[in-house]
Amino acid sequence: MSLFGDLDGPPAAPPKGPPPPLAERMRPRTLTEFLGQDTIVGQGRALRTAIEGGRAGSLILWGPPGVGKTTLALLIAQHAQLHFQPFSAVLAGVAQVREAVAEAQARRQRDGRGTLLFVDEIHRFNKAQQDAFLPHVEKGDLVLVGATTENPSFAVNGALLSRCRVVPLQPLPAAAVAELVRAALADRDRGLGARELQLTDDAVARLVALAGGDARRALGGLEACAATCLDRDTITPAMVTEAFQHRTLRHDKDGDLHFDLLSALHKSLRNSDVQAAVYWLARALEAGADPVHAARRLVAMAAEDIGLADPLALQVAVAALQAAQFLGMPEARLPLCEAAVYLAAAPKSNAVVAAISAAMAAARDGPQHPVPPHLRNAVSGLARDLGHGQGYVCAHDTAAGVAAMRCLPPELDGQRFFTPGDRGFERKVAERMAENDRLRRGDG
Repeated sequence: MSLFGDLDGPPAAPPKGPPPPLAERMRPRTLTEFLGQDTIVGQGRALRTAIEGGRAGSLILWGPPGVGKTTLALLIAQHAQLHFQPFSAVLAGVAQVREAVAEAQARRQRDGRGTLLFVDEIHRFNKAQQDAFLPHVEKGDLVLVGATTENPSFAVNGALLSRCRVVPLQPLPAAAVAELVRAALADRDRGLGARELQLTDDAVARLVALAGGDARRALGGLEACAATCLDRDTITPAMVTEAFQHRTLRHDKDGDLHFDLLSALHKSLRNSDVQAAVYWLARALEAGADPVHAARRLVAMAAEDIGLADPLALQVAVAALQAAQFLGMPEARLPLCEAAVYLAAAPKSNAVVAAISAAMAAARDGPQHPVPPHLRNAVSGLARDLGHGQGYVCAHDTAAGVAAMRCLPPELDGQRFFTPGDRGFERKVAERMAENDRLRRGDG
């Protein structure tokens, strides 16, 4: 049985014209050749056992490009002896879904052979299109394997998710990509072995780094290098760089990777790691992220994780945001980097977050205490007759600038919402709070 597509009838004649791309020729033919996903389909793993037994069922394969989603679907079809029917969510609609399902039903009735319907980029289907699969998956008319680069929790509707197991695939580790590259270079039947090209260790490392865990990209880069070489030439790191030109970093402005990069930036800033903060900022910008999005994350971080430990941090972040809006790229990278370095090096405190969270919880969940009469607005005669403003003392009229007057509702007297830390400027805030508390109590 062939790995690729339907096997009804005799083998097709070799196609005329140029050969398929190297990545297609080197597509793994067995689970043993399927590298880099050992946590999912390694020896002894549950999914591998199910695939080998032809019982994998309907799946959603979730992962970035070039990690083996299509190949894994082909291997599942091979082991289950199913007809492999590829289907593009970009090009098809509900009518094409129904047509594919009808063909699967007819095939089962005609020769008893099941169908694996592989839906590439299934996240591009709307709810109605996804729902069209439901009854047929339930009845066993077909096995559905969807591939997506988007988080299925958001991109695939719940009804379909409940009938499919989600299998997350990761970018291939460097060792796996290097092994694939060397195998393609040595394979005389499917790869480049007949040309007897050499690849230095440094060139392999460069190729792996530029591929970014994408097997298709790695093999495409190797093929581009080979196209510029004579047989028996040695491929160098400089040739690899030239073949790749300027690589496109993986980035999806509305998807998980976009938010993962910003999350890495924020958490590196929070952990006072200047080098990591600069790196993740650069990754996001180099991948094409809107610099204003990065600047907004800096502003949020300054308020959330620095607060009053360094009151200038918020000003620096806001200035970077304004500068990014004013300048645009590439100049915006400079104020953003300055702000990232400042924020990462600043003392950290989340006391403000804790304070406003506690106060909002008290306001939301606790009794709605009335405003004490002396703090109410006495703008009319009736209000004054009701005692509004009576007993109020203006702080500016006191020698210390703090009146001996309570401002919380009596029921909350003594409640502590904001508790300053001992880092940076908050030490000074703590001293001032203690003195002001003493003056409000009227203690001398």
